[in-house]
Amino acid sequence: MSLFENDEYQWRETYFVLMASARRPTGDVLQGTLRQLDRRYKITNVRSDETGQFEGLTLVSPDDNAAMDVVYLAGEEVIEQTADMAGELRRGPLEDDQRQLLKRVPECDARFDVFHFEQMDFLSVDEDEEECLDPGALLIVLETLAELCNGIVVDPQSGSLL
Repeated sequence: MSLFENDEYQWRETYFVLMASARRPTGDVLQGTLRQLDRRYKITNVRSDETGQFEGLTLVSPDDNAAMDVVYLAGEEVIEQTADMAGELRRGPLEDDQRQLLKRVPECDARFDVFHFEQMDFLSVDEDEEECLDPGALLIVLETLAELCNGIVVDPQSGSLL
């Protein structure tokens, strides 16, 4: 079940990890890699295709009041969207390391969509309370996904490379 269908969680943002489809990991490898990050992460709904290639999973980080749905996408639509995204990224200010990443974008014909969710605290009615969502798990997962598949992390909301 997707977190979009779970009333305990509210969607916050989406990030992309662009990559070459040849670098797509198996479901077992991705799940094992994420499990090694933090023993408190709960990984469920792991889906793979008939050859064992990763398709999707849900990761919950209770200590961060956060969760993520990670989904693999590939094909013409991804290629077109990636080309459009690259054009937008080129228009913004870029540091040298980001320019190097941007040069690799044309190689990317696939991506992970990482949907970030906040766990809602239904017991709290005080709107002035500080936000409980900690982005730590999100940043760790994005970095790990990028390392695993030699990918490029993009924040499409801000139009920036991470």
